[in-house]
Amino acid sequence: MKKVERINTIMRYINNRAHFTISEIMREFNISRSTAIRDIREIEAMGMPLVAEVGRDGGYFVMNNSVLPTVRFTDNEIKALFIAFMATRNQQLPYLKSRHSLAEKLLGLISENQQDDLVLLNQILLFEGTNPHNPDLLDLSDLPHPMLEHLIQILLGDRYLLLSVKEDQGITSSPIYLLHLYREKSQWQIDGFDLEHGKRRIIPVDHLTHVEPYPAKKRLDKKKILELSKQEEAANLVLDLGPKAIAQFKKYHPLKFSIAYTNPYQTTATLKTFINVHHSGEVTETTNWLLFLGEDIKIRELPREVAEGIKDRLSLYAP
Repeated sequence: MKKVERINTIMRYINNRAHFTISEIMREFNISRSTAIRDIREIEAMGMPLVAEVGRDGGYFVMNNSVLPTVRFTDNEIKALFIAFMATRNQQLPYLKSRHSLAEKLLGLISENQQDDLVLLNQILLFEGTNPHNPDLLDLSDLPHPMLEHLIQILLGDRYLLLSVKEDQGITSSPIYLLHLYREKSQWQIDGFDLEHGKRRIIPVDHLTHVEPYPAKKRLDKKKILELSKQEEAANLVLDLGPKAIAQFKKYHPLKFSIAYTNPYQTTATLKTFINVHHSGEVTETTNWLLFLGEDIKIRELPREVAEGIKDRLSLYAP
C-alpha cells in the first residue's frame, strides 16, 4: 500500500473509533512502530485534532470524533471527477504531484464496482493530446513550466511583482501588478499592468527567469492601476462576423478579443479591438487568427501591418 493511500485509510480508521493505540495501528496496517508514529504525526499536521493519553494503557482519541465526516460520492459524481482528471492530464497544469495524490485519495474512497467503471472509462475515452494507439502514453509534456507554481505561491500573498524576463536584448526587469494569469494556446501568460511604463502588458510565463515581490515604497495605488488598465486605446481592428465566423470565434479567440451580438438570434456580431502594430508577435497572432475565422467576416477597419501579413500569407499558396 502506498504511503498516501495508507495515511488516508488510517484517517478513516481512527475517525470511526473513540480510542486507538499505536499497537493497534501497527497490527491493523502491518507497519513498524516508527512508521505508525510518523503517520500519526503527519495526520496531526494535516489538522486532525488527536489527543494523547499518558499512562500504561495510553493511546489517542479524536476530539469530538467528528472531524472527518463520511464522504460518499454518487456514481455520476465519481465519473465527473475522473473525467475531469482525464481531460486535463495533458494541460500542463500546476501542482501536478498534488493531483496524483488527490487521485489516489479519491480512489481509496470508492467501491470496487466504481473503480471498475473508471477502468473502463479510461479505456474508451480519448481527449485532445491523447495517443489513440496507446492512451497511457502522453504526446504532450504534462509538466508545467517550473516557474509557474513559484509564481502562483507568491501571488497568493502579493500581486505586485518584480519580474526578470528573458527577451531578445537579454534579461530585463519589469515591475508589474498582475491582473490575470491565464492559459492560451498551451502557454501560460501573465496579463499585468506595467508599473514603469503605465500600460497593460502580456508576458509569457516561459520567459520568466525570476519572480519576487515589488518593493512597497514604489507601488502605485491599486485603484489607480485598475482605472488605468481599463482605459481602452482607440480600436484599429473592426470586424462584422457572420454565423460561421462566430462559430470559429467560440472555438478560439485571444483573451482580449470580445464580440457584441447585433441581432437577438446571435447570428451576427461586431468585434472592435486595438492591435499594437509595433509588437511583431501581436501582429502575427492577429494575422493567423483572422485567417482562422474564415471568409464569413466583413472588414471595416484593419491595420496596414496586419493586412500586409495576410497578403504575404496568402501569396504562399498562390499557384
